[in-house]
Amino acid sequence: MQTFRSTKDIQGYVMGAQDGEIGRCGDFLFDDKDWAVRYIVASTNKWLPGRKVLISPISIGEADGTTRTLNVGLTKKQIKESPPLDSDAPVSRQFEIAFNKYYDWAHYWSGVSVWGPHPYPRLLKRAEEDNRVSTKTDVDLDLRSTKEVTGYTIQATDKDIGHVEDFIVDLESWVVRYLVIDTRNWMPASRKVLIAPGWVDRVDWKRRKVLVDLTRSQIEKSPEYDPSMPLNRSYETTLYDFYGRPYYW
Repeated sequence: MQTFRSTKDIQGYVMGAQDGEIGRCGDFLFDDKDWAVRYIVASTNKWLPGRKVLISPISIGEADGTTRTLNVGLTKKQIKESPPLDSDAPVSRQFEIAFNKYYDWAHYWSGVSVWGPHPYPRLLKRAEEDNRVSTKTDVDLDLRSTKEVTGYTIQATDKDIGHVEDFIVDLESWVVRYLVIDTRNWMPASRKVLIAPGWVDRVDWKRRKVLVDLTRSQIEKSPEYDPSMPLNRSYETTLYDFYGRPYYW
């Protein structure tokens, strides 16, 4: 069963720890290499004001669309006593090492897969994983906020074509599968289309642009995306076939 969700949809979900609510889902921090969500930023101002509370997908359980709840397999005490991070501070590798040591989790960067040696974050809960590998603190870390990147211009190989409207995340692997592109400011008829991160050449952070390996004409003619409809494998197949790209599945 596919577990795709829009980040805009999940923002605002109540985050329920094992013994009570801790706040709401406020933002997502993803890395610009694997396009995986590494942390959910919880809005906990009423409970822990002044702190940036990070929740790793390692501890995330079911996302309940009916109650709009994201279940967190931690206690409030565990979260409160986790390594603190100032609300305006970036996430450093030193912080991540301390964070994982506190929870006794393996490092997601220690391996060849998206989550270290595993395809899914929940498998890093295993305490026997070797945390001594790749614990260097001088690694460049680039975690980006989905809120920050929303609105970035999409630059095709020939000209601009739209802007980032949303992100589609697989809640099993917590990998960003698609960027939702809105073309309303570039085309006579507004359309939403999907672009996979694998089709992105690079992101120009200074100019707030996402450069893709696609032409404007290709994007204009690509299968339209309807956010009100479930994203299924049939649509994905049509999308990948249109661009002539190999399937990820």
